[in-house]
Amino acid sequence: MGKPEDFGVTTGADKPYFDHEKGPRAERYGSAVLDAGELDELQQSTKRGLKSRHAQMIALGGTIGTGLFVGSGATLARGGPAFILVCYIILTILILFIITAITEVAAHLPVAGGTMSYFGFRYVSSSLGFAMGWLYWYSLGILVPYEITAAGLVIDYWGSPVNVGVWITIFIIVIVGLNFFPVSVYGETEFWFASLKVIMMIGLLILSFILFWGGGPNHQRLGFHFWKDPGPVNTYLMVGDAGRTIAFFSTLVLSAFPFTFAAELIVVTGGEMKNPRRNLPIAAKRYIYRLVIFYVGCVLAIGVICSSQDEALTSKGAGAKSAAFVVGIKNAGIKGLDSVINAVIIISAWSSGNSFLYISSRSLYSMAVAGNAPAVFRKCTKNGVPYMAVFASALFTPLAYMNCASSGSTVFAWFVNLTNTSGFISWICCCIVYLRFRKACKAQGFTDLPYHSWMQPYGAWIALVMFVILVLINGFDVFFPGQFSASSFLTAYIGIPIFLGIYFTHRILHRHDTWARDPLEVDLTTGLQDIKDQEVPKKKHYDHWWEYGKVLWE
Repeated sequence: MGKPEDFGVTTGADKPYFDHEKGPRAERYGSAVLDAGELDELQQSTKRGLKSRHAQMIALGGTIGTGLFVGSGATLARGGPAFILVCYIILTILILFIITAITEVAAHLPVAGGTMSYFGFRYVSSSLGFAMGWLYWYSLGILVPYEITAAGLVIDYWGSPVNVGVWITIFIIVIVGLNFFPVSVYGETEFWFASLKVIMMIGLLILSFILFWGGGPNHQRLGFHFWKDPGPVNTYLMVGDAGRTIAFFSTLVLSAFPFTFAAELIVVTGGEMKNPRRNLPIAAKRYIYRLVIFYVGCVLAIGVICSSQDEALTSKGAGAKSAAFVVGIKNAGIKGLDSVINAVIIISAWSSGNSFLYISSRSLYSMAVAGNAPAVFRKCTKNGVPYMAVFASALFTPLAYMNCASSGSTVFAWFVNLTNTSGFISWICCCIVYLRFRKACKAQGFTDLPYHSWMQPYGAWIALVMFVILVLINGFDVFFPGQFSASSFLTAYIGIPIFLGIYFTHRILHRHDTWARDPLEVDLTTGLQDIKDQEVPKKKHYDHWWEYGKVLWE
């Protein structure tokens, strides 16, 4: 794809984004200039095998994993029920800003293999797209062993006599194996995995409501008992107001982890979704309700049924950083249910690990077709699976074996810190991409957009400022006396120099590039008509009543 001399050629301030020598349908994709035929070949490499129900359920449950079930327990212990609730509400609003922004970008041109790094290249600069692509690849790759690590922590709850290394091996085989199947199999698997998680979440919320009114075996009416004793908020590192302030910001940082890369998953699925210009906005619009119900509802529930001072939430208890729901249900005297929930949490880890490996491999594939990664990662099976990219992304999974040498809770904390930084950087870049895209649309008078939110562009600006602050304070607690450790400091901040190093290295090697593309020269149309031609009109009228229900299954 593309002549050798095309690769490594970049656009400068005096060069338009189109390559007019190759014709009106030519497009510079990454470092390569692709003509119409090559662009078609690129967009047919992966297959549009995801149905609307796949995309919506993946967006809902694909990243509801151990970060929410297990990580929220440690966050509750850090800040108390009031702080964790407020912080989740703040993060929900900020993620809503991100979702509405990137959906506007992705729904306009949902190209096959497209990721936010692709849109970063197309609408901002080749250097930003290059840096974002590698950020997604290694960050999402690292999240896979994180999920496996968290699953190992949950297994410790039962005191399994089997070495954790055996369980890690099983998890790796299942997760990697599923990603070598066609995307339709991945979508179907994730649909049922995510459905199971959603059913469990609904059940846990109902159970929490029952326990609130004293419907448990011990008939203790919990109400907001734990908001009174030990109290709504905790202190951290210091006492008094200073300790509560530190606890709030620390809780805010920790609360971001369950949301990490959930928004970006919608963009990736858009590239392999049927009728993406119609279905992508639908998935995004419904996403906010799911955030409120499952994320905010979850932390409100655990604040009701579990004390923030319970030692089982921290490494002092059996099953380091145990899920707060499990601890609360066990304390309520409900026998057997804690093990059932832990089993579903393990399935959640499988599901989320599956999703993260999927996005990581598609990010690498996207960079390869853009000329920003070795061409070998462009190779796909006849079913559209980029098998070399999947294999390379799976190389991160052995990091989970660190559990065999260190405490699982310690490794868990390392992954949280490292991933938080990458998540904040990703969201900052998403805001920049959206704002440049919007500026290009305005400059060119382009209005043919399938989706736009009334929150924008103000939401993108607010999110941009907030995530810049959060990335800088991600590991602030290591600077307090007696708290510094090299591992905590590095995992909290190493992501910043890595990203900047990748970005500026590309800038130096391509110094003739513009820092940001001229809004008037940004390509908003190449490939758009092909995507429109593939869209299937929505059926407005049905001959039978049962066909309306069928819509939910398509």
